[in-house]
Amino acid sequence: MPDRRSISPALLDWYDRFRREMPWRAGPGQRPDPYAVWLSEIMLQQTTVVTVGPYFRRFIARWPTVQALAAAPLDDVLVEWAGLGYYARARNLKRCAEVVARDLKGVFPSHEDDLLKLPGIGPYTAAAIAAIAFDRSANVVDGNVERVVARLFAVEQALPQAKARLRDLAAGLVPASRPGDHAQALMDLGATVCTPRNPNCLICPLRDRCDAYAQGIAAELPRRAPKAARPVRHGIAFWLVRTDGAVLLRRRPEKGLLGGMVEVPSTPWRQEEWTLKAAMAEAPARLAWRLVDGAVEHTFTHFHLVLQVATARLAASEARKVDGLWHQPATFGSLALPTLMDKVVTLASA
Repeated sequence: MPDRRSISPALLDWYDRFRREMPWRAGPGQRPDPYAVWLSEIMLQQTTVVTVGPYFRRFIARWPTVQALAAAPLDDVLVEWAGLGYYARARNLKRCAEVVARDLKGVFPSHEDDLLKLPGIGPYTAAAIAAIAFDRSANVVDGNVERVVARLFAVEQALPQAKARLRDLAAGLVPASRPGDHAQALMDLGATVCTPRNPNCLICPLRDRCDAYAQGIAAELPRRAPKAARPVRHGIAFWLVRTDGAVLLRRRPEKGLLGGMVEVPSTPWRQEEWTLKAAMAEAPARLAWRLVDGAVEHTFTHFHLVLQVATARLAASEARKVDGLWHQPATFGSLALPTLMDKVVTLASA
């Protein structure tokens, strides 16, 4: 069992020398900006640091304060978010900004319990904001921290069953001094040294305190229970082109998958494959639809989607009879099109 009291001092000494530079991270001696910390933490959910960097810079440049973000149209926020996925985060981001700007006078609360009351902020995010932005003694546990702790204490129990134990062990490491830096140091260590595959134990500042290293099993931990295969769903998207080149789009319901986003109309997504004949009941107009070669494939958290594309043309005089939004492809960049629909546009245009 490693000496818990020596872990954080050794970790912070390493962090002071090797901390990663990030656009949302305050430098040594600087005070963190709670708005930047909150924005980055929401973006980093289910996403990598490398991916988030450009998005964060664009958001900060366009909306430098929480008040500015609160006043932004939701569609503008969704357009900037496009490509990050998990679009409920973007809608909650906007709602949270509105609550902070309107009800809290633009000031983020510093305690976890108060942060948890805000839209889109769960236990991990509340702990991260409290620790990093306000230096509260919060227990911040993400995937990187789970991996480091599992190896430090040689926890053989598989994830996700081991999560509660790893959280308890991590809580015992949080120092009274510099808890925000401690949290970021653990995450940096997991991201750069104590990596999922081939951990670089020889340069790890905690090597001499690591039970898994002592036992020669660091690369094997944390163990994971086998994942169930994702089910496959099928659909047909309808690429309807008006004679002036405009394409029919529609907006998805606010709640649910890709809520509030703009999409190419499609059948429901189901386990059974669609025939073109069966799909005609879902088509936006009764026309001579033709399936294009190939299909779009896209993986969501809980299922894999295979989406065929059917195309048809419609006279401009008939377009008023069809429900939806008509847009020229040249304007698609200003719309909240999710990555899935970008793929549909690419296949249909080809």
